[in-house]
Amino acid sequence: MPGTAAVSSSSSAAGSHSNRPSPRVSNGPSTRMKAGGSGNGGGSTPGATTGNTNGINLQGSYQTAPLSSRRAHPLDLNTVERRGTPTAVKEVTKLIRPHNLHEAPTYRPTMEEWKEPFEYIKKISPEGSKYGIVKIIPPDGWNPDFAVDTERFHFRTRRQELNSVEGGNRANLNYLDQLAKFHSQSGSSLSRFPCVDKRPLDLYRLKKAVEIRGGFQKVCKLKKWAEIGRDLGYSGKIMSSLSTSLKNSYQRYLHPYEEWVKQAKPGLQAHDSEHGNSTAGGSPMKGLPKDRSSLRPESPASKGLLSSNNALSTDTDDTDKDTVMGDDTLKGTPAPSASGFAAVKSSSFTPVNSSPSGFTSVNSTPNGIKREMENGLTLSRRSESSLSTKNTPELKGTPLKRSHNVESNESTPAKNAEESETGERRSKRLKKDSAPTVAGSHMTLHRPQPTPRSGAQYTKAKPGEKCETCGRGTDNVNMLICDGCDHGYHTYCLDPVVKNIPERDWYCNRCLVGTGEFGFADGGVYSLRQFQEKANNFKENYFQPKMPFDPVHNTKRQATEDDVEREFWRLVESLTETVEVEYGADIHSTTHGSGFPTIEKDPLNPYSTDPWNLNILPLNQDSLFRHIKSDVSGMTVPWLYVGMCFSTFCWHNEDHYTYSANYQHFGATKTWYGIPGADAEKFENAMREAVPELFEQQPDLLFQLVTLLTPQQLQKAGVSVYALDQRAGQFVITFPQAYHAGFNHGFNFNEAVNFAPADWEPFGQAGVERYQQFRKAPVFSHDELLLTCAARDTSIKTATWLAPALARIRDRELAERNAIRQKIEDLHEQVLEEDLSEDQYQCGVCKVYCYLSQVTCQCTSNVTCPTHYKDICDCGPSNLTLRLRYCDDSLIDIVAKVADKANLPKAWIAKLEKSVADTSRPQLKLLRSLLAEGERIPYPISELGPLKEFVERCNEWVDEATNYITRKQQNRRKNEKAWRKGTAKAAELEERDKEHRKLENIMKLLEEADVLEFDCPEIDQLRERANSIQGFRQQANAALNNPTIYTTQAFEELIEHGKSFNVDLVEVDQLEKVLRQLKWIDHARDCRGRYLCLQDVAELINQGVELEIPDTNEQMAHYKSQKVAGDMWESKAKELMSVEIVHFQQLEALSGQASTLPVSRETLAQVDQILNKQREAHKQIISLYQRSQLPDSEQRPKYKDVREVMDSLAELHSKPTGTIDLEKEQKRHEDWMRRGKKLFGKANAPLHILQMHMNYVETRNQACFNLEDRPRTPVEPSSREPSPIGGSGDSSRGRPREVFCICRAPEAGMMIECEVCHEWYHGKCLKIARGKVKEDDKYTCPICDYRVKIPRDAARPKLEELIEWRNEIPKLPFIPDEKDCLDRIIETAQNFRDNIQPFTNSLGLSQAEVPMMRFYLRKIEGAEILLAHETNFFRTELHRWMPIAPDPPPIIDCSNSTRKPRPTKQQKLMAQYGVNTPEELPMTLRTKAHTFKKKTNEPNKPAPIKPAPHKGSSHPPSSSSMSPVQMHTPSHGIQQHPQFDYGGSRFSMPGSTQVSPHQYSQTNHSMSTSPIPMGALRNGDSPLLNSYQSGMGGSSRDRERDQYSAREVNHMFETLTNQDADNLYTREPATSSAASTSSNSSSTPNAGDSLSSSSAPSSMAAVSLRQLTSDVIDPFLNDTAMRD
Repeated sequence: MPGTAAVSSSSSAAGSHSNRPSPRVSNGPSTRMKAGGSGNGGGSTPGATTGNTNGINLQGSYQTAPLSSRRAHPLDLNTVERRGTPTAVKEVTKLIRPHNLHEAPTYRPTMEEWKEPFEYIKKISPEGSKYGIVKIIPPDGWNPDFAVDTERFHFRTRRQELNSVEGGNRANLNYLDQLAKFHSQSGSSLSRFPCVDKRPLDLYRLKKAVEIRGGFQKVCKLKKWAEIGRDLGYSGKIMSSLSTSLKNSYQRYLHPYEEWVKQAKPGLQAHDSEHGNSTAGGSPMKGLPKDRSSLRPESPASKGLLSSNNALSTDTDDTDKDTVMGDDTLKGTPAPSASGFAAVKSSSFTPVNSSPSGFTSVNSTPNGIKREMENGLTLSRRSESSLSTKNTPELKGTPLKRSHNVESNESTPAKNAEESETGERRSKRLKKDSAPTVAGSHMTLHRPQPTPRSGAQYTKAKPGEKCETCGRGTDNVNMLICDGCDHGYHTYCLDPVVKNIPERDWYCNRCLVGTGEFGFADGGVYSLRQFQEKANNFKENYFQPKMPFDPVHNTKRQATEDDVEREFWRLVESLTETVEVEYGADIHSTTHGSGFPTIEKDPLNPYSTDPWNLNILPLNQDSLFRHIKSDVSGMTVPWLYVGMCFSTFCWHNEDHYTYSANYQHFGATKTWYGIPGADAEKFENAMREAVPELFEQQPDLLFQLVTLLTPQQLQKAGVSVYALDQRAGQFVITFPQAYHAGFNHGFNFNEAVNFAPADWEPFGQAGVERYQQFRKAPVFSHDELLLTCAARDTSIKTATWLAPALARIRDRELAERNAIRQKIEDLHEQVLEEDLSEDQYQCGVCKVYCYLSQVTCQCTSNVTCPTHYKDICDCGPSNLTLRLRYCDDSLIDIVAKVADKANLPKAWIAKLEKSVADTSRPQLKLLRSLLAEGERIPYPISELGPLKEFVERCNEWVDEATNYITRKQQNRRKNEKAWRKGTAKAAELEERDKEHRKLENIMKLLEEADVLEFDCPEIDQLRERANSIQGFRQQANAALNNPTIYTTQAFEELIEHGKSFNVDLVEVDQLEKVLRQLKWIDHARDCRGRYLCLQDVAELINQGVELEIPDTNEQMAHYKSQKVAGDMWESKAKELMSVEIVHFQQLEALSGQASTLPVSRETLAQVDQILNKQREAHKQIISLYQRSQLPDSEQRPKYKDVREVMDSLAELHSKPTGTIDLEKEQKRHEDWMRRGKKLFGKANAPLHILQMHMNYVETRNQACFNLEDRPRTPVEPSSREPSPIGGSGDSSRGRPREVFCICRAPEAGMMIECEVCHEWYHGKCLKIARGKVKEDDKYTCPICDYRVKIPRDAARPKLEELIEWRNEIPKLPFIPDEKDCLDRIIETAQNFRDNIQPFTNSLGLSQAEVPMMRFYLRKIEGAEILLAHETNFFRTELHRWMPIAPDPPPIIDCSNSTRKPRPTKQQKLMAQYGVNTPEELPMTLRTKAHTFKKKTNEPNKPAPIKPAPHKGSSHPPSSSSMSPVQMHTPSHGIQQHPQFDYGGSRFSMPGSTQVSPHQYSQTNHSMSTSPIPMGALRNGDSPLLNSYQSGMGGSSRDRERDQYSAREVNHMFETLTNQDADNLYTREPATSSAASTSSNSSSTPNAGDSLSSSSAPSSMAAVSLRQLTSDVIDPFLNDTAMRD
């Protein structure tokens, strides 16, 4: 059934073949399985492919169009397995494989190892070559893109019948084919197999069994038929007539043919040997004999032909009795091959390689290349028509038997393009000048002229045009054409002569004996997507019926990789079950495109130049292929492979035994089998033993890539076979001479190329010799490659392996030249200056490329190597010319230069050995010279490493000795200076120098020099230096014993002399100590006349202490007394600067004392800095306060300037004079700001929020009070473009956009329409969520129905309140930052009110004005200030004329925020637990008490300054002895954590009632002017704190302030400053403060006396209390405001 992928079981298959002479005959239900067909099979039928482009079936012209012009649907790469994608197959290691094969190694290089492919392959080569193949998984980050254009990529496949590629099966089938032809030609048709025991008899196995036992006669004589029956499997059911049946079957079917073969084969072998067709010998170059009319009657060929031709000469009546071949038989007739051989054909039998699309035998021509016509086109297949003599008219000049239709050169380019792709893998050489440049077309390959088989071929005639026997093309009427190979024979040239034309098919002796030719027929042309569909459908339809049911997944189990592998080998071994698949193999990447990105197409892609890119890998700098002068397709240019399930590549090794790299871009698994190169000979012997018939017919069978043998059979023969599974994104590397084979598990896409590292060369030479043995053309010239490499690469690394190879070539070449010179005297020689093309120096006999020397003749263009010069022509030796590429001397010189380069390391080693042998103590200079010379040799030398180590050790010795020989005093001083700096590097350097400066090192160096056994001048110098050191030590000891008799200069000279040895000597240190003491005393004496700071004095004292200067020394005693005075000044200054209230008078006094004492520069700078800041701050404060009192409010300072100055005072530890007054003014200004916050409903917000909110109000009012926005009829929104609320209403079209809603802004976001007034509103303005609005909901706006509330985030003050608030600005001491914004807000609202004033009179209004009133009310409601009169008027009038609510609207006098206060965390907990006070919460949930931490002073601060004597004070200072830390400690009365009520503006403290912040601020004003003793403040029992606590407990804002006398304030000042306070304190000048927001009443501070400008800062108690307030109370207020 077409398209069905099921294959019948073995039993049914055997039954269907029971009546057939061959398993490939189709007389009934066929078990042939084809990967294709229609229906579910997918794809198109091979050989008759229908193009499908964009879903349209194209016939006719599309099939003949070039591949480059075809387009198809692109391949979806998401449908194939790719690395790094979810479709990738998981990498697993199989412990058990079919045939019990072991896994080949898998390598996972790191990213660093991945950078150098050849280095990595060299690293794994020792292990990998033991397996023949290895797998390499790239690092995770390496994943190149797939670069093939899948729309334009089309390729032709090859059809493969799995059981035909197995050697034993093919030998069986070939024998049955020949047997069937023989019987058909003899007049008896072998239409069915003979049966024995109801089973078809395997005639091939019967023939083999008889042949093994000595032949038919011997078997009969020894009665071996029963034994043969048991071998054939009949041992279980032997019948009495088994031996008779087997004997009769052999005698009837096999014996005649075997006897005929014995007679015919020698004649054919002699004919082939004569015409050069056999690889055994014979010359294909010479001309054919003139007389070839017939053979001798007594020759073996004539005897062999006798029995065959007798059958053709019999009466035609007898022939008519046989079954006449039908037309269906002719349909399967194969076309002739390019070489004259064709697949055999028998009646009612379809051979394995029969195909309507043509067939090319792999071994039909040398190198497996299809022969081309002179115009470059491949020979097209001829149409055949087999006509009998009865219906064929007698035409003169026409060949007999069949009409010979020659289509000469009329094949279309498209056909030629398709057929040229069938050039087999052995064709590798690519000529760039003739290669097409369009994708889909095919290159023209360099194909050497094949060896002619006969005269017809020698004259380049087509098969059948000339007689194969006589070589003449005349008398076509008597030309008999063979139905197997299409070659012609004159009837009278046959032996015996054929008198009558046979009615049935006629085969020549060659076809009857069998050529063994086999190849894969062409398949269809596919795109990748078409082939994917075909492959997927085939695999699914094949395995689905075979898989068992999986109850877990409720479906049939998917086929695993093991299932596919076992099924593949079962089909390969099956003789009766035929499955045909297709394989897109050997697709040229130059015409179809590479799967890797290339530099030409994608130069910016990093993978275009990646070394693992298969377009780059063969030309790597370490690959010998970069020296090949032209591209070699498949070797230096990658080939592509598109596989499907079961498609296979048979056993082979790479051309020239090269390495190969195969990368799978995507797709299903590809299983590989590898045989190491060491077992190659075992493998070849095993193949010959398994299928000797195939090797007898084709000695070069292993070159053809068409034969498989199971791994199990190979293992039995002792061959090591390994396997691996290649998956997407993985490389497979094959090693030299390693045979490999494999098959695909499904649709996949691979790319492969060859490469040749240096270690390949011996294998390459062996490959060339093997080619020459089998007379197979190499792909390139090995000699030319090596000589080109010698010319281009002159490195020693190359020369080391190249020199032996070139020496081998030189010896062989000179031997061949001398041999021919001895045989031919006066041989003419010609030296060529340039290289020839390869076809001009290929030997026509052994096919080797004789690059260095060729033999030519004037009579022919043929060329031979010097060995086969006799076969070039029939001319005499005098006409021959020995053509040389290099003369003998040049060749010897080239090899010598490479050898010299290679011998450089050896010459250097010899020089080294000589220098060491000449003397026992070689000179270091000589060793250094040898080392430098060896390092210049760019090649690794084993002896170079030890020499380098020895020289380096000697150099180290010299360097160490030089430290003691030369003077390095200067460097040592530098090191000592660096050591004093204390850096880690200097310390390390000093430690190293100390180790090197030991005296015993000199003796060790001298001993080491004797051990090393080398000589240098430094050794003698070091011995001389050791003697000098001994003399210095004696002189130094004398000076130390009597120091008084030496001067300072003498000590210095003696020390300098000791240091010049660069050795640490005890005597030098002792001399230096004495010298430093003398120098310190001189330096201290000189410094007494200069001013020194405290650090200088301390340093000088420390130096003296280090030098062990006694305290009794005059200079030491003086400087120690100076240091004590300076330390006292230092401690006093730091104490004054550390207190919270700095006493500037004492700082002034200390600053004056600094000029006479050694003090610290840093402390003095700090004192001066504090004094300067104090003076500068005082100037700013006085200036700001004076400007704040100016009558013109416009000239008063700005509030932000005041705020900046007050913030800068936080850095000072005191407040200058006038700070209190300025703070009062600032407080009064901030009270005005707080009233403004309250107007806008932002009472709890920070002060800076006021400005931000007013800016928002101004922006909103400008839109709502816009006078250009006039009443209009309701309109629909024109667009839904999002725009910000409050943005400009101008569109890009130049006309204003419509504004909507109460905010009077363009449409934005969700819009809602009022069903009454039909005005549109923003959902954001009305706080309506999009999810709460339905399509059919009706909505009434707040303008039409006053009951609908407008959401407001803040309160709206009335315009009158804002005007009143603004009127307070002239009374403020500073210019507010909000003044300009406030003016604009009031002006905008006032202008709007004036504009609508005519409409706020009820007289004259009617219902017609309702839209207008709604419009203005909508604008008023959208504004952020309240126009109360207008709002109430329009609401009343709208209710009057258009009532919606039943009751009239209420009169509104304020507009508050509708925002719900956010509860605090504590309030949420109280609501959760249902309690009313925080005390009722569980202890774990109560808020922790706040701890107020002040910055403490340094722990080692000096004692506080003692207070001065009191004047005019009756109270002793109780806190005079307390430190500033104690003064800053909070009192017990304020350490409890205050509890806040965030719902209002009041706060409470434990045990007290609530008080508002404003009330506290008023209280603070009063308290800030009252003096209080500091000791009482610290103890927590002062009247001030008592007053504060009592004030907190009161609820009235007008609580009476406590008053304090000036004497108490004076006492407070004395306590803080330790100075007299008489006449320093006065009352602050009277100032009027602004009215408070709660009572609208002003608070006036107490009046007092004026303050002298030279006195200390006033109101220190107030300053302290202010500081306490800012540290304790204000944080609570700010925290409350922020959290609200």
